[in-house]
Amino acid sequence: MNFQNTRRRGEDGVAMVINFLLSNARLVLGVGGAAILGIATLAVKRLIERAGRAADDEKVEQKITESWEELSLVSASPTLIQREIEGVVINHVAKTTKQQKADLCQPQKSSLETESNCDSKPKKLQLCALTLQDRLQQFYCTRAALDPQEVQRAQALALDICTEVHGFLHSRHPDMPLEEMSIGGSLLDNLQVICADHACLLVPLQLEASLWRLVPGEETLLTHPLHWMVRRLNIEYFPRGRSYWDRYLVGGYLSSEALVNWFNKAVMETVNWPTIGSSMDCLIRPALGGSDLRLEISPLDENGSESGDQPVFVTILPLLREGDVVLTAQPELTSPWVNAWHLSLYPWETRRLVELDAADNGCRIKTLKILKAVCRLNHALRPMEAAPLVNLILHLSDRESDWSDSSLDVRFQQCITELIGYLEQGALHSHFKPAVNLLNSLSEDQVDQMGFMLYCAVSEPEILLV
Repeated sequence: MNFQNTRRRGEDGVAMVINFLLSNARLVLGVGGAAILGIATLAVKRLIERAGRAADDEKVEQKITESWEELSLVSASPTLIQREIEGVVINHVAKTTKQQKADLCQPQKSSLETESNCDSKPKKLQLCALTLQDRLQQFYCTRAALDPQEVQRAQALALDICTEVHGFLHSRHPDMPLEEMSIGGSLLDNLQVICADHACLLVPLQLEASLWRLVPGEETLLTHPLHWMVRRLNIEYFPRGRSYWDRYLVGGYLSSEALVNWFNKAVMETVNWPTIGSSMDCLIRPALGGSDLRLEISPLDENGSESGDQPVFVTILPLLREGDVVLTAQPELTSPWVNAWHLSLYPWETRRLVELDAADNGCRIKTLKILKAVCRLNHALRPMEAAPLVNLILHLSDRESDWSDSSLDVRFQQCITELIGYLEQGALHSHFKPAVNLLNSLSEDQVDQMGFMLYCAVSEPEILLV
């Protein structure tokens, strides 16, 4: 809660009480309790404001009685506030109220003294000077939207890597059936925020339709809608060796893990990256840690040293396409199943957002980029990935039709409220695959911290835009 520089001494005590309670409420009450406690503090603040405006003790008593009635309405929810916390609130507020009444009886300082005290205090950032709509537009332009030159630079580096990998595979493994490689991901779709620092190099594998079949996750023993498998067909008529990809078979299925391991040895460890980097005036090295195939590209200065600019990470992503189904080889998502492939919903989600915004000239993508930037810059919200935010907006678009740019502030606040509800339920289901819970990877503590931060932002959404 933001207090002005002209607050009285009694309000300092209230600020201390509120800060203490809000900082510890999450540990005692969890997300739900902390929410109601935050509402209770608003009622307490209103109590002090009314008491401060009263001219005599009789009016003070009357206003205090009215505010206690409001506070009792909040405290009447036994499922969200425990009695121990109610006691803490009552004891501290009662003590602060007595101090406030004593302050009212003391002579007020002169206006000159008040002005001198205000001048001696550091000036705070006046967020209230701008409306939430103005703040959101400003945040989008300065933090969420990327500089076109920065995007072009990152895309150029990713395309150079694409050319080098394509040339290497064509020369060393000319019999490998591959479709045309390309750059994909949020960098290409203009969905990246803060800085242009990552891209995907898509490596589509070409399968023989008569020898392979993509099996949906629900039809497999895994029963996971996002874990598909690629089954080898007619092996009794077309024995192993008829297909180039038979060398990566595990139990009659094409193994994504075996394929990624081969790419790691044949591309990441074999390609002469220092020589390629010198020709591109960059330092290229495989990123350590993790099972994904990532390259770190750091620009060099005139002296041949790292310039200190933001490095660009390019992920090499083997994938399979059949119609609108895209399966990616990402063992970090399908572990411990060595022959499972991940069904990527990203193309469907991105296509749907673009179609909706094109139909009504909406601000869905702008809202998404603002939410992504907020989560990336806020420590408590950092575990929130892009996929839940995309599906949050898609679900909201099913119910709300007005996505004009003038309603950006309303939709942003609505997204905060909706996300709180999903966190309380512990589930945010995919728009295209309702059986998938997109919050399943979050720990209880992460959900608790994000919920508490968002509850604080319900009444003061500007705190997310600092």
